[in-house]
Amino acid sequence: MFNLVIGQYVPLDSYVHKLDPRSKLVSVFLFVVIVFLANNWITNALMVLFCLTGILLSRMPFSFIYKGLRSVFIIVLLTFLLNLFLASGGTVLFSWGWLHITSNGLFQSIFISIRILVIIVVTTLLTLTTSPIEITDGMESLLNPLKRIKLPVHEFALMMSISLRFIPTLLEESEKIIKAQAARGSDFTSGSLKSRIKAIVPLLVPLFVGAFKRAEDLAMAMEARGYHGDTGRTKLHQLRWGWRDTLLIAAVAVLALLLIFARN
Repeated sequence: MFNLVIGQYVPLDSYVHKLDPRSKLVSVFLFVVIVFLANNWITNALMVLFCLTGILLSRMPFSFIYKGLRSVFIIVLLTFLLNLFLASGGTVLFSWGWLHITSNGLFQSIFISIRILVIIVVTTLLTLTTSPIEITDGMESLLNPLKRIKLPVHEFALMMSISLRFIPTLLEESEKIIKAQAARGSDFTSGSLKSRIKAIVPLLVPLFVGAFKRAEDLAMAMEARGYHGDTGRTKLHQLRWGWRDTLLIAAVAVLALLLIFARN
């Protein structure tokens, strides 16, 4: 039922897997920022081409990426329809009562949908090609200067990494609970909106109970292994910035320049 792949890690021997996690984190952040520069067909095509190149270099099957995108298609569709009917300007293509579809509204809806999809693809590639430990170490290294103002950088990075790691776990737990409730006669797909909301309550209670139980088990396991924060902690694998990482940052910078020059 749930096919969201963000938060999962797939160990492969690819160009993207070998990159330093810091370069991937910085590149994803920059990409999410510059993606809003795209406002025409050329700039959106450049973003899609960048994402396709990333998928090819990561050796991830396109079917696997598509499976992860199917879960968010409903959000993309709703966003597309809202912008399609609410945006104005340009030539009127269709009119029915108070509903109007204009050329500007159509183009804007397509561009926003592409923008959402490429952001999801890039962030998904980050988690698919970077282990939770690497994400933690990369975020901690990037935020290390904030330690001077007494911010708990290590704890923050660990919290973000654990959150990403538990996304697929919670989705899998939700699917099991839905199947168990459906076997007991619960119906989540038919009836009025009020009845559907009532049917979700038996799903939320065991889900939250299970989440708190997992959090307690994780805390006990970390305490049993002697975890005491960043003080005196050493790392098994040291982060190393190579020429591939510099090339990745340069590629994102070139993409930003192309988007700026190709804008309307």
